[in-house]
Amino acid sequence: MSGPAGIPSAGVSEEELAHIAHLARLALDPREVPRLREELARILALVDEMNAIDTADLSPMAHPVETAQRLRRDEVGEEDRRELLQQGAPEVEDGLYLVPRVVD
Repeated sequence: MSGPAGIPSAGVSEEELAHIAHLARLALDPREVPRLREELARILALVDEMNAIDTADLSPMAHPVETAQRLRRDEVGEEDRRELLQQGAPEVEDGLYLVPRVVD
């Protein structure tokens, strides 16, 4: 069975689509089901196509473009204002804010 443009629409049943939507916590409009089945079938066809590619001789890479990372100097950009900022806190001890216990 094929849908528009020869895309197989039988790849995902309406029940499977409803289950996927439930897992993703998505509300499905019944009018959208045919279009969503077609889109999901296209995605699955693309995954099948990619899985068919022989990648045995390829090494993994972190980024598709070989570039050097531009680095900046590791410098302090602002002064330590902890004491000034903690002046408005209700309670401070050893440079830490003390907060009321919430969980017993």
